[in-house]
Amino acid sequence: MGFQVIDLTTVRADTPAASRGVFLDSAGSSLPPDRVVDAVVGPLRRGAEVGGYRAAAQRAADLDAGYGVLAELLGAEPDEIAFTDSATRSWLSAFDAVPLAAGDRVLVTEVEYAGNAIPILQRAREVGASVETVPSDGVGQVDVAALRELLDERVKLVSLVHAPTNGGLVNPVREVADAAHGVGALVLLDACQSIGQLPVRADELGVDLISATGRKWLRGPRGTGVLVVRRAVAERVRPRLVDLHGGEWTGPAEFSVRAGARAHELWEFGIADRLGLVAAARYALDLGIDAIAAEVSARAERLRAGLSGIGGVTVRDLGERRSGIVTFTVDGHEPSDVKARLAEADVTVTTSGLTSTRLDMTRRGVTEVVRASPHYFLEPAQVDRAVDVVAGL
Repeated sequence: MGFQVIDLTTVRADTPAASRGVFLDSAGSSLPPDRVVDAVVGPLRRGAEVGGYRAAAQRAADLDAGYGVLAELLGAEPDEIAFTDSATRSWLSAFDAVPLAAGDRVLVTEVEYAGNAIPILQRAREVGASVETVPSDGVGQVDVAALRELLDERVKLVSLVHAPTNGGLVNPVREVADAAHGVGALVLLDACQSIGQLPVRADELGVDLISATGRKWLRGPRGTGVLVVRRAVAERVRPRLVDLHGGEWTGPAEFSVRAGARAHELWEFGIADRLGLVAAARYALDLGIDAIAAEVSARAERLRAGLSGIGGVTVRDLGERRSGIVTFTVDGHEPSDVKARLAEADVTVTTSGLTSTRLDMTRRGVTEVVRASPHYFLEPAQVDRAVDVVAGL
């Protein structure tokens, strides 16, 4: 696959830092394009001039339009979109609203993320529900046949990670959603590592809830997130904790909760950051999600191929379909040491450890991996340079 889908000159001009070193951490917190930076800095400066409330009122139309932008990106309707301060906040709000009682069952996959697993285990312990793991298949993704065997009417939720944090696979979402809905279970999709690098559309994937962040592949600001709550399940997942935005105090002892996804929002939020998130979503839509996916895949496969050709380097990615996350280990070097050595050569990577994805890492007998995540703004030569630095170890 070539590097010809997106105009590389344009996107690199939009991202001056892309020319410095080799940035391979878009799965952590990516480099935002200039228009996103401007979308954040402008409102901050305006707030310093006229005060935060007045500055927000002046951008009310833009803030409202943001629901439509994220709805277009995520295959939803504007009233199915809620803005939050992170993917974690989105996920926690959605999960906490799922009705669970004693005897209910929650299914997770082997690539479940620690930030999801901990609240699942905590709440299951509190209410007397059980948490069970759907095994992976021979290529590492969720085994849909095994899932079907586990499903019954007591399963209230299937928690599914679209693209895990510790490896390059992409889970088969639609098949999971269709199976789960056969017994009336809800499907909560963690799209933290897929939004911005892969098509993530609620209408195509068939899931009930989607949590996602702005800071990773979408190239938005930190402290931003989005939650999709489909209309069909909005009444089933009413948040337990709402404020004066998600609800209204209608009498001394009465209140009402907003309909739709916005019941999950809070009154206070970062105006500038939200406008930056909307700008990032517009930027991705302008480039085209399919084009982005093709470019990211090309760079990731180039990196995998290069690393695979180095003696003593093991590429750890699984899956029938792979994302832009590339994980590997180097014989004789701890992943944290590889990260530090690459940083000395101005190659930015990170590591992913056992405690983030304990089930999968334990199953594979791996405690830590180096994680590289090349985005579309990298030149092929930069990918090759990263390979050369690893070879030099």
